[in-house]
Order: sequence, then structure tokens, then C-alpha cells
Amino acid sequence: MENSETIVWIDFSSDCSYISKETAKKLYDEVEEVGKLLGYMIQHPEKFCH
Repeated sequence: MENSETIVWIDFSSDCSYISKETAKKLYDEVEEVGKLLGYMIQHPEKFCH
């Protein structure tokens, strides 16, 4: 899943101090939200495919 790869890179960036822990938290929240939206779209394709 693409979200897993994104989370690995957020972890890496945070662990190497490229981004702050606060920024990492915000990015985790964004990744989670995008995952929910994509999951919804996958479960309900009729609403998005015309």
C-alpha cells in the first residue's frame, strides 16, 4: 500500500531530523485522511466514475 511507503519516509525524515516531530505528526494525519478518502473511493466507485 502506498500509505505504508509514505509513512516509512515520514519516519525516516523525522528520525534524521529533516522534519520536526510536529511536522511528522501533521503528515501522519494527512496520510491517514488521504487513505480514508481513497478507501471510500474504492468502495464506492460509482460515485466517481461517470
